[in-house]
Amino acid sequence: MSHWTRYWIGLGAVFGLLSVVAGALGVHALRDTLDPGALNTFQTAARFQMYHALALVLTGLLVDRWPSRMLVAAGWLFTAGVVLFCGSLYILALTGIGVFGAVAPVGGAVLLGGWALLILSVFKKRKVG
Repeated sequence: MSHWTRYWIGLGAVFGLLSVVAGALGVHALRDTLDPGALNTFQTAARFQMYHALALVLTGLLVDRWPSRMLVAAGWLFTAGVVLFCGSLYILALTGIGVFGAVAPVGGAVLLGGWALLILSVFKKRKVG
């Protein structure tokens, strides 16, 4: 198992764990504290964090099979996107500070870049034999 395989699978597992914690926190601890819109924003962040935790695990599995800089870059983009997109939504939901809502589209674009690199890496021509 390569270094990057362990790294992306491990980070994906951490993001997945934190997503479950955030989702439970939102349902149990914050439902009476946050207004419905803020709670929805918080739950959106938790959901997207889980999606991209799974994308990181997939990236780790693929980089072991098809080592490439493109897959490593996809992993970095997924990581940065989770921090920017989900992080800004969590902060927006908890604080109501609107400027954090402006960061979310940047994070979303970074996540899209990760998916684009993942797609390109899968369809990249590889040498046989």
